[in-house]
Amino acid sequence: MKISHPWHLGNGNVQTMPMVRHRPTSRRPHWIIILVCMVCVALIGAYVYPPRRYSACYFFASSVCGPFKDWLPPVARVLTDEEVASHVLIKEILSMPTVEPKNSKIAFMFLTPGSLPFEKLWEKFFLGHKGRFSIYVHASREKPVHVSPIFVGRDIRSEKVVWGKISMVDAERRLLTNALQDPDNQHFVLLSDSCVPLHNFDYVYNYLMATNVSFIDSFWDPGPHGNARYTEHMLPEIEVRDFRKGSQWFTMKRQHALIVLADSLYYKKFKLYCKMVDPTGIANWSVTHVDWSEGKWHPKAYRAQDVSYERLKNITSIDESFHVTSDEKVIHLYFF
Repeated sequence: MKISHPWHLGNGNVQTMPMVRHRPTSRRPHWIIILVCMVCVALIGAYVYPPRRYSACYFFASSVCGPFKDWLPPVARVLTDEEVASHVLIKEILSMPTVEPKNSKIAFMFLTPGSLPFEKLWEKFFLGHKGRFSIYVHASREKPVHVSPIFVGRDIRSEKVVWGKISMVDAERRLLTNALQDPDNQHFVLLSDSCVPLHNFDYVYNYLMATNVSFIDSFWDPGPHGNARYTEHMLPEIEVRDFRKGSQWFTMKRQHALIVLADSLYYKKFKLYCKMVDPTGIANWSVTHVDWSEGKWHPKAYRAQDVSYERLKNITSIDESFHVTSDEKVIHLYFF
């Protein structure tokens, strides 16, 4: 029913006007207010108690938080006691003054299953350079039979090594332990039983002794056999952004060798679950030539029929490093 009330016009006539019906006040959307409050509380809680993975994206999973992580305030993660101790130790080692001994030497560390098939070739390489090199042999399967007097007595205590396992790292640390006992050793070269020298001793010695960096080939590999191997169990010490893939073979200056040997924090993480320290002191390539172009688990093996003067000449003239990632991409790195 429409209810009206009279309305007087200027001409004396009276008209009726519809009366405005007063509806009851609508209920406020309390559920929206409650939802907003819950979100605010959740964000505040996530800010105060961030998870261990990210410092900028706290509450949501990485797949969800992408749009939000740019505006969430960063929070510095509190380091564990072990991390603090490790950082102090690394800082002290890197700040140590470099004291060059009168007779600086290169430590050639051979990681081999048994005998070295190219001992005679290495003997020719070392001949005439006594006092400028040291040799260490880690034989993981059987006691090697040496055919060169230069290698006699150079075996260290060895343990079994399994490819792709932490025992490989243990063997390398064992080699470094023995080589670091000689204070004259200033550069440390890891070699396999398949390695042969491509340049003469003077070239190698002058090249390594003149540099102030270590040569550790490491790179970002987004493929399944690269950074996909990362696991969150390595947190908080190792974040995914610092995870790298690299070649096993390295040449390392003494300071970095000491850091490797002194480290237990990062070694334990890789031992249990698998960026490097001083990145400015590391060249992102190796002085050991390895051909990964075949895309296999192991690099290309050169057989007797593959070795020729032209091939060796081509290898020694290489000034480019190829990083073949496991997503079938090739990264080129030029060096001089």
